[in-house]
Amino acid sequence: MDLPLLPPVKPMLAKAVTKVPTAEGMFYEPKWDGFRCIVFRDGDEVELGSRNERPLTRYFPEVVEAVKAALPERCVVDGEIVVPNGDRLHFEALLQRIHPAESRIRLLAEQTPASFVAFDLLAIGDESLMETPFAQRRARLQEVVTGTDSVHVTAITQDPDTAQRWFQEFEGAGLDGVVAKPADLPYGPDQRLMTKVKHVRTADCVVAGFRWHKSGPIVGSLLLGLYDDSGDLQHIGVAASFPMARRAELVEELAPYRAEALDGHPWQDWANAQVVNGSNGDEHRMPGAQSRWNAGKDLSWVPMRPELVVEVKYDQLEGRRLRHTGQFLRWRPDREARSCTYDQLEVPVRYDLAEVFDG
Repeated sequence: MDLPLLPPVKPMLAKAVTKVPTAEGMFYEPKWDGFRCIVFRDGDEVELGSRNERPLTRYFPEVVEAVKAALPERCVVDGEIVVPNGDRLHFEALLQRIHPAESRIRLLAEQTPASFVAFDLLAIGDESLMETPFAQRRARLQEVVTGTDSVHVTAITQDPDTAQRWFQEFEGAGLDGVVAKPADLPYGPDQRLMTKVKHVRTADCVVAGFRWHKSGPIVGSLLLGLYDDSGDLQHIGVAASFPMARRAELVEELAPYRAEALDGHPWQDWANAQVVNGSNGDEHRMPGAQSRWNAGKDLSWVPMRPELVVEVKYDQLEGRRLRHTGQFLRWRPDREARSCTYDQLEVPVRYDLAEVFDG
């Protein structure tokens, strides 16, 4: 591969802000919910670089072929790999694409094909554009990328009102916010030079257990649950990211709820749990199910009587689970565990993904 930039290159990052910035000369883009990917193409040679610098190339053979048809012969393009599913993105299907078996990868490439959304041009031909202002990089990106059903150039605007509307509407298509970039911004690998606005919500959840931290007998994460319409407690995710001192305190705070916890516990069969499809087509995963990312990871847990309620902050749902780790806010001793249901969660209005792709 002979390019002015060679893999690995760490992508430029964004810092979180609470509202859409309105500085002069700002560009706004939808924040895509997928795998960040820098594409390196030199003729028939293509490498899909990831945020952690581990290539994604083998997992997305259909994206490799798609970028050969849509990108310039020699280029480096920053973007996102996403999996469309009907009128929205499907992050769970994207996660399933990371699989060790070549036969499984080929099957999923046909069943749940991924798309590439381009949003920055880092090099073309023998020219590096890393120091070129973003406004110029974006104009050239628009000129050189051939849009297809599988390769798109992300929508963009300089109108903050439009960006605010996107922030509200596009969530219904599975996107998770808006990214803002100054017009004169050079490309800074691994630097938080952009800004992002993401949706933030809170929910009261049942704490039905916890996992130990890898460094010792302190709490690693709280296992969160919500009751569904059938009265079953569904595992929706975890709350973690506690300071080390707080993890030690939690051991004592949770101790009263550990007594006789497994007797009649709604998740007592976790050891035999596997992904099961609910009647609505969503997937539910019990807390003891194997990690897709690391088959050797210890996902054993300590059961607690499902009586303690915690308020957590989260950004969005993926199906009926939290898309990311929840953030602990406070205990809610005023709430009854049985009152913690899915009804409290805000569901975004559906929005057609095709309209986002069309810009």
